[in-house]
Amino acid sequence: MSGIYIHIPFCRKACHYCNFHFSTSQQSKASLVAAIAKEAIIRKAYLTNTVSTIYFGGGTPSLLTAEELLLIKQALYSHFAVEADAEVTLEANPDDITQEKLAEWKKAGINRLSIGIQSFFEEDLQWMNRAHNAAQAKHCIILAQKAGFTNLTIDLIYGTPGLSNERWIANIQTAIALEVPHLSCYALTVEPDTALDKLIQKGKKETTDQTIQAEHFELLTKHLDTAGFEQYEISNFARPGFRSKHNSSYWQGKPYLGLGPSAHSFNGTTRQWNISNNALYIQSLDKGLVPSEAEQLTAEQQLNEYIMTSLRTIEGCSMEWIAENWSLQKVEDVLTAAKKYIDDEKLSFTDNRLLLTQKGKFLADGIAADLFQLS
Repeated sequence: MSGIYIHIPFCRKACHYCNFHFSTSQQSKASLVAAIAKEAIIRKAYLTNTVSTIYFGGGTPSLLTAEELLLIKQALYSHFAVEADAEVTLEANPDDITQEKLAEWKKAGINRLSIGIQSFFEEDLQWMNRAHNAAQAKHCIILAQKAGFTNLTIDLIYGTPGLSNERWIANIQTAIALEVPHLSCYALTVEPDTALDKLIQKGKKETTDQTIQAEHFELLTKHLDTAGFEQYEISNFARPGFRSKHNSSYWQGKPYLGLGPSAHSFNGTTRQWNISNNALYIQSLDKGLVPSEAEQLTAEQQLNEYIMTSLRTIEGCSMEWIAENWSLQKVEDVLTAAKKYIDDEKLSFTDNRLLLTQKGKFLADGIAADLFQLS
């Protein structure tokens, strides 16, 4: 199965921590949507498998009108073999969610919502420079559920300066009380050249504390486990039957097509990415060209990507898979590199699979990087 990701690069407001490609000017929105539809047609041969997931990300896809959303959807369904029961996700901001919009999304075939809550507290939202307030954070979830969206997820951010353990627990418990079936929870990362990075450098905001972030992560996993959530990936927690099929396909190394400026595509051996410039993207598609670059992944790069993504999941990193797709020697090399983490109880080796322990989960990226194979 394959997936399609559509990047909608528009936001009402720039969040201080965000390093994704977006614009706060929506003047070119209609032209860009038309260009995305053109790209879908041009690249219709990219995926040879049936499409089982479609994901509208951004940016803020909830800024699209019903007509713009349908234009893209029609291009996809006309030129790709999309499963009848495909998971179709739309990222939405709380301030965009109304009864009218929810009805439009339902009619357009959206069957899963990903809502950027980030926090249920006013002070946190203001610190992040979010466009919504605390009341909207709660109300939008109730509205979506009343409109029939049972499959929904929310984002929460932890480890921000000033976020106490008590307030972080309250965020988690609020999500549980609202009966949200899926949560994506991320430690705040200070990305280079973001507004947050510049404010920290000027001494106008505090930087993050990894010790506090580790505490918040431990509290998160403890409370969600008690509430019956499965931590099926480092940052993702779901009730039974509510895993994100689209994001799971990334971690499983399945092929996907990315449409829109800055979107990435992967066919198993080659990675491709579109230009991160709205105007140049539109101009190129007007000429029938997709403005992109690509790289052919070496065998070692493919193995390292497998290590990185699989280790983040509950299924872990399979030595049998490495032996089948690379070599027995690579299995020995990976296990040799993993030994110190197994001895330190950050990794376990069970059923021929390497799995992160609770102690190792917060250090996942560093551990994976240590297991990488160099040519």
